[in-house]
Amino acid sequence: MGDGLDELYKVSQAVLSVTRQMPVRDVLQVIVRSARSLVGARYAALGVPDEGDSFAEFVVDGISGAEWAAIGPLPRRHGMLGVLLDSGTTERLADIRADPRFEGWPAAHPNMSHFLGVPVKEGDTVLGIIFAANKVPAAAAGRGFTERDEEILSLFAAHAAIALTNARLYEHSRELSVLQERARLARELHDAVTQKLFGIRAHTRAAAVLAGREPADPGRVRAEIDVADALAAQAHAELRAIIDGLAPPDLQAGGLAESLRRYAGLAGRAHGGTVSFTAADLPALGTRTEAALYRVAQEALHNALRHSGAARIGLSLSRTGRRVVLEVSDDGRGFVPEAPSSGVGLASMAERAAAAGGKLTIRSGASGTLVRMTVPVGGDRWRGPSPS
Repeated sequence: MGDGLDELYKVSQAVLSVTRQMPVRDVLQVIVRSARSLVGARYAALGVPDEGDSFAEFVVDGISGAEWAAIGPLPRRHGMLGVLLDSGTTERLADIRADPRFEGWPAAHPNMSHFLGVPVKEGDTVLGIIFAANKVPAAAAGRGFTERDEEILSLFAAHAAIALTNARLYEHSRELSVLQERARLARELHDAVTQKLFGIRAHTRAAAVLAGREPADPGRVRAEIDVADALAAQAHAELRAIIDGLAPPDLQAGGLAESLRRYAGLAGRAHGGTVSFTAADLPALGTRTEAALYRVAQEALHNALRHSGAARIGLSLSRTGRRVVLEVSDDGRGFVPEAPSSGVGLASMAERAAAAGGKLTIRSGASGTLVRMTVPVGGDRWRGPSPS
């Protein structure tokens, strides 16, 4: 592969790493590795500052694990690293050790001379820094880093800025999803429990009034108490189902199929219905993928039990070729999945499926609703944060 094609290939790899929704640290590692190779440096690193005087992320290339461990804690925001972060300008030095702003390094730190540092920026905001040190091979080392090297490193800094910005937007989106999930749980508590508690109070008061009348009617008093007792049992069961839904069980201990079987039974009893459950022998999918399947099944069952008015609800796990298929079906009232009134639950399910490398489809009509999630077999293919 010629020099031009090799350069194009490494830039392409960095671009693809940004677009593939890889974990942000893995993306930064690809960027640093490619940048070090293309500018001909012995060392390269990329740092993202934290809120204090150190770094939240510091990715290096050209240093072995043993060498990195010997260096010690992450660097602080001082010396040339602090200059880059504070000034937001590029620094290209023939010898960093000769610069008056240089403040030294730990004893185990490799000795560096040529230095090229570029800020990673979004607009005027400095998100981090990327730098290369010690120009190689020997023939090029005498002249240090060039303007061409600076252009290349600036290109990779731009890719790093996109990756960091995407990660920040994803985190904001996840925080919004958490707030939406809390709002949904609050609505569930109101709909499923608060109304029943109001009913319990009404029937116990009626029983008290009837008990105080002359002549007393023990039969009617008992009937009111029985209704209040039944409502209390329903409220208890629904509250258990909601609390259980706050966090998935230990899927590794119980297994996905057994955990879903138990939840289907619990949710059915809480809502006064029955959920049929079937499961085939499944391969190991990875903890995060199984958690995503559990959460999608949980949300789909909740919707069917609470809103469909179905006589029959089914939950199944099966395998088709290289894919595992989760299906939740009911014969109740259908709905329009694209309608705004469908709520945030459907969007949450779709996001969980996509993050697990899978796909969610929903068919709904007069004869009922089918929620179907498919995921590939072969371990975790997670594209987002840990599911919660």
